[in-house]
Amino acid sequence: MYIVHHRKLFFWITGIILAAALSAIFVWGLPLGIDFTGGSLMQVNYPNGRPALSIVENQVAAVPSLGASSVRASGADAVSIRTRTLLPAEHDALLAALSKNASTTELAYTSVGPALGSQFTHKALWALFAVILVIVLYIAFAFRKVSRPVPSWGYGLTVVAMLAIDLIVPTGFYAALCHFTGVQVDSLFIVALLALLGYCVNDVIVIFDRIREHLAKNEKTGLKEEFEVTIGKSINETMTRSINTALTVALALLALIFLGAPATRDFALVMLVGVVIGTFSSIARSAPLLIPIAKWFNK
Repeated sequence: MYIVHHRKLFFWITGIILAAALSAIFVWGLPLGIDFTGGSLMQVNYPNGRPALSIVENQVAAVPSLGASSVRASGADAVSIRTRTLLPAEHDALLAALSKNASTTELAYTSVGPALGSQFTHKALWALFAVILVIVLYIAFAFRKVSRPVPSWGYGLTVVAMLAIDLIVPTGFYAALCHFTGVQVDSLFIVALLALLGYCVNDVIVIFDRIREHLAKNEKTGLKEEFEVTIGKSINETMTRSINTALTVALALLALIFLGAPATRDFALVMLVGVVIGTFSSIARSAPLLIPIAKWFNK
């Protein structure tokens, strides 16, 4: 019952974290990668040591008709160069310019057209909206026989509101990561958000389903139990399971961050932040939020 009694404190903590995440998103923004905007991305390694970024930038600028470009450090001896979509001849010219005064090795080269990037953006947004809609409908159906003191659709909307926070916080973290490290939003970031949707809703539904069981049992036996007591009892019964699950996932993600490939490191970081926030949400925020909602409906 500790969490239920101190729910206002946890609501304030949520508000502070949410404000920080939203501030990061609006102040620093989310720089879209070529998966969304189209363009070419080249990663070049310098086996004998990377020259100064200013030298690399001058070499890139010297390539005829290349236009605006972005040069960023990647690891200890590599650079990441983003440009408009390049033709094969332009790609060869750029690689030749970089190899003029130093030995280079092309690690990766990706090129995406603007039309494909726009199509991917729309599909990613539709996927997020579709998942959220299905979640609302499913929870409303699952709670159809337990409509007091909160209507069945109220549980679904509560889950969606909490899921929105669970996605905004890792998005704000990623906005800060983009600002300080120069990474960009790519398809793996969208995959991480979709994976977090599934993980977080599963964690919340475990507690909500226990609440549903207690409400159904109380109605069947005629037990007059305060809704706040039911919520606290349900949280206590599922807390250990939620924490153990989160720790297991967090250990796997930490291994991926420190031992995995650099390409999946940012994905694992976003997932780790989302798992921590999702676990906090399911235990200290989602279920306790039903108490003021129930009081509002009673009025």
